[in-house]
Order: sequence, then C-alpha cells, then structure tokens
Amino acid sequence: MLLTILGFLLCAAVIFFSGTKLAHYGDQMAELTGMGKAWFGLIMMASVTSLPELFVGISSASIIESADFAVGDVLGSCAFNLAILSLLDVFSKKTSLFSVASQSHVLAGALGVVLFSFVGIGLFLPYDFKLIDWIGVSSIVFIAFYLISIKLVYQYDKGHPTPSIPSKLLELQNRTSIKKVIFWYTLNALVVIVAALVLPHFVEQISNQTGLNKSFTGTILLAASTSLPEVAVSIAAIKIGAIDMAVGNLLGSNLFNIFILAIGNFFYRKGHILVDASESHIVSVFSIITMTAIAIIGLTYRSKSKAFFLAWDTLLIVIMFIFNMVILYKLSS
Repeated sequence: MLLTILGFLLCAAVIFFSGTKLAHYGDQMAELTGMGKAWFGLIMMASVTSLPELFVGISSASIIESADFAVGDVLGSCAFNLAILSLLDVFSKKTSLFSVASQSHVLAGALGVVLFSFVGIGLFLPYDFKLIDWIGVSSIVFIAFYLISIKLVYQYDKGHPTPSIPSKLLELQNRTSIKKVIFWYTLNALVVIVAALVLPHFVEQISNQTGLNKSFTGTILLAASTSLPEVAVSIAAIKIGAIDMAVGNLLGSNLFNIFILAIGNFFYRKGHILVDASESHIVSVFSIITMTAIAIIGLTYRSKSKAFFLAWDTLLIVIMFIFNMVILYKLSS
C-alpha cells in the first residue's frame, strides 16, 4: 500500500512540475509566434494544462479499460477547475475576482453549460446511437460542439481585442529562440505524458486496496493530480495581474476536457464510455453546471464586496464543490 501511495505521489509531483514548465514555454511560444491572447488562452494554455487529463483519459480507457476512471477524471477535473476560481479569489485580495475579470468569459461558461448538459444526457440514456461498434454519436457531437465553441469565443475576442505589449515581445526575442522554446516545450510534454499514462495504475491499486469504487477515486485522486498544472499556472497568472488569462485558462480547460472525453471513447473498445460509466457521475455533471452558472452570474453581476477571503459567488462555488465530493463519497460507501 505504501509503495502504491508513493508511486501516486511521485507521478502527481512530476505532473505538477513539468506541467508548470509546459505552461511557461507555451506562454513563450505564444509571444514568439504572435498568437492572439484569446487563441492562446483558449487553445494553447487550456490544452497545455489539460495534457495530463488527455493522456490519463486515454490510459484509463485503453490500458485500464475503466469507463469510470476516464469519465471521473474528466468531470472531477472540471469540478476542480471551477473550485480553483475560488482559490484565485483568495489571492485577489483587494476586490472580488469576477468583478475585475472580463465579461467575455460569460460566453465560454455558457458554452460549457451546454456541453455538460450533453454529457448528462449521455450518462442518463441506457444506450448510445452507434456509428461503429465502439463509437457513438455523442462523441462526434462533443467534438463538433467543442470546435464550434472555440470558433465562437475566438471570433468574440477578435471583435474585442486587448492591447498588445510590443516591448515584452522584443525583450523575449532578444533572449531566447523559437527552436529552444519548442525543444523544452516538447520535452516537458513527453514527461507529462509518461507520468499521466502510469498514474491510473496506481489509482486502480488504491481503489482495490481501500475498497472505494472507481467513480469516486477517479473523480478525486485522478482529477486532483491532473488539475495540478491548472493550479500552478492560474496562481502564477494572478500574482502577475493576468486575471483574464487565469479565468480563461480554467473555463477553456473545461471545454477542452469534454473534447478529451470524446477522444477517450475512441480508445475505449469495450463499449460506449458514457453508457458503461456509473450513473453516480450525473451528480458531478449537475454540480459542474451549477458551479458554472454561479460563475456566469458572478461575471455578470460583478459584486465587489468580499466576506472574509471570498466573494459570495466564489463561496457558493466552494460549497457546491464540497457538496459534490460528499455525495460521491456517500455513493461510493
């Protein structure tokens, strides 16, 4: 048991360290290639910090062949991402987080609500319409809606551009090269991939040795460890005043996570991943939808007051997150 826990902690530490480096070099790539801020936040940053979820999902579906691990990792990660918003509100000491974040994040949040609703329907239905033996219509719907979502957000942000900082780009070009950045970016990506592929093995062992079911351990242990890059990147962004980058990264990661769910289904050959997963995941879906809706209300209402360390909106998000974890634990007992 001890070796299993040490192996899990080692993989989690590697993901945290290399995931943070990955985001750092991804930021440099965005500057050197001249990517727009919206495209960088929604595609580059979100996909970079979601690499652990992607490869844990593939490993869970293809190697462990566990629909509960794959679905639990994705939904748990989405819940953790929203809970991280509350953590960021603590670091935003003078005023509430949502009162200073751009209202453009409302669009990404609303699109996320639609995607999670699709996931809830897929978990509820007793079957999925087949395209081929192991791929259902739901996977194609997820991928198509994700691509439409990023296009809509990109077009919105393109119509509401943020001022560029040429001096920062010039300074960066003077002290580094695109080849060097790509090399370190790729190296750290490979490290994250290897650690993420091994991680489900240790979680499965912990699940078997503790008697907890896979829907709970997948949502808690897998999701917590694969969300470590989002935590590191978002806190770093808040500390340098890049609030929109932090919020956009978390909401964008949730959109990308549903894309990951569709990809995981391609590697799950036993059947349809949502049909085979436990119905207890519906609790997570409803919790995530509620937490996202609270964030949308906060971004729209923009209350500046904070009670102690949190504003009322981020406090409600924390309460909903804890409620989700408690219900999942009760269902797994």
